Amino acid sequence: MTDNGNGWVLSIEGPGEVTLAEDKLGEVPDGGFRVETTHSGVSAGTELTYVKGDNPYLSSTWDPALGLFQQGAPSVAYPVRGIGYMQVGMVVETRTRAVEEGALVAMAYGHRTGYVADPMQDRFVELPGDLDPMLGVYVAHMGPICANGLLHAAADLYGQNVHQLGDGVRGRRVVVMGAGVVGLLTASFALAYGAAEVVVVDETPARLAVAEALGADVLAVADDPAVELKRRWRHGPNDRGADVVFQCRGQARALALALKLLRPQGTAIDLAFYTHGADEVRLGEEFHHNGLSLRCAQIGRVPRGLAHAWDRERLSHETVDLLRRRGDLLRRHVITDVVGFAEAPQLLADLAGRRRHAVQAVLCDHVEDEGR
Repeated sequence: MTDNGNGWVLSIEGPGEVTLAEDKLGEVPDGGFRVETTHSGVSAGTELTYVKGDNPYLSSTWDPALGLFQQGAPSVAYPVRGIGYMQVGMVVETRTRAVEEGALVAMAYGHRTGYVADPMQDRFVELPGDLDPMLGVYVAHMGPICANGLLHAAADLYGQNVHQLGDGVRGRRVVVMGAGVVGLLTASFALAYGAAEVVVVDETPARLAVAEALGADVLAVADDPAVELKRRWRHGPNDRGADVVFQCRGQARALALALKLLRPQGTAIDLAFYTHGADEVRLGEEFHHNGLSLRCAQIGRVPRGLAHAWDRERLSHETVDLLRRRGDLLRRHVITDVVGFAEAPQLLADLAGRRRHAVQAVLCDHVEDEGR
């Protein structure tokens, strides 16, 4: 926090230009509360599209009523502030009974050192005392993204008769395309819920090593995984391949490979964001934002007919349960970089420019206390 009671917010001034700007917090309203950020997770996918300048909101108009990207004034213009959806904050002032001072809460308010929240508008999840606060960055949004992928796989099998999050993977042969954070968390969910086999496919040996450390089998793209897995997984005559593929890498070649891995009438659950599309098919636009088939598991929509039973709160609860069961592995192998807020601009610029590589980077003002 600054001396005048305000804070700092990460500001993307233009492609490749990242800085910290003063953030005026204002007074805590009646019914609100103020947090000071303890941890802020960096999404190397969505956030870097703003640093690189290839997010579709920067070049076209998004019409939410029609569900279309159209030519016109960009919906988002530089400077872009408040990106990020993996925050943990400590409540330092409260004017509501909804949360007490000293509580740790998971929220999605962007890379800021502090935030004034209104519980009538802002969603928050109070973290249990037995959870590593560093892992809390996954509770509000990133974990539910991956849990929603499993929910779509369950709905593909059972429609509205889904009882448990693991219904779509239990006892089944599962492939996860991509060993970034989304892929690694999705693989962890599938392992926790009793998939018969979980194979993670990626191009990067270091990321495959992380997936293997989490308990998954791994295959490199160069090893022709379609032939390998269809020889291994036989369901019947002319019926070979994965029961379900979770496509977690925003590259057209990854989507093409995901489809090759499937058994006949199998399903690819797509959690990726395609900023460059796939030739003439602009997968980063209507496909992503309207949740079209394949089965797009975009976080804004749970499967049709399940919203009442499976809301964001339940997906956050499932995330907490996963972190309790497999948190030590995730903390040890997935969170690879912990840096101070002052280093955040350089970190994002370096990640976008491929001068630095991280699986999960977390901003934290007390790096010396994190054992990293």
